[in-house]
Amino acid sequence: MGDQRLNRNYTGRFPRTPARIFGLAAVRLYQITLSPLIGGHCRHIPTCSEYAYEAIARHGLWRGGWLSARRVARCGPFGKAGLDPVPHTCGRHDKEPHA
Repeated sequence: MGDQRLNRNYTGRFPRTPARIFGLAAVRLYQITLSPLIGGHCRHIPTCSEYAYEAIARHGLWRGGWLSARRVARCGPFGKAGLDPVPHTCGRHDKEPHA
């Protein structure tokens, strides 16, 4: 239990660019203000806001925002539930070039 944190958001390393910091601040503001009012109804692990935080931290504001929007769209009453981690690579720019 030693190094376990109370923060459930992504704690890995990522470039601290102004766009990422803005996006992460917006997600965190939502988590602090609106999320408690809405309640815990997310059927995925991690929750949609945790997913958004990690996606923006890993992939930047635009790609991470797109991944987050797709995730929220999948989180409806007729969607699937369960483990849905943020992909490590996103799109054609993150893949290895072909030899």
